[in-house]
Amino acid sequence: MAIKKVQSNIINLAFTVTNEDGKQGVSLSQAIVNGKSEGVGLRTINGAKKSALISLDRETLVDLQTALAEILQGYDA
Repeated sequence: MAIKKVQSNIINLAFTVTNEDGKQGVSLSQAIVNGKSEGVGLRTINGAKKSALISLDRETLVDLQTALAEILQGYDA
């Protein structure tokens, strides 16, 4: 007889970014299992409705970061 123990450390991170009234925005979520990202998802929020989950890989997240940085530069100008 053999015993095998498997223990997973699962962390679910979630960020919700909304406008001031909290009715519109985006939700980002990430599952981390044993210290490794297992997926990132994005949903839009419009009132009580949330869109379908859009899965994002690392490349897409970097592109999103670049796009947001460029947009924010326009606010600073």
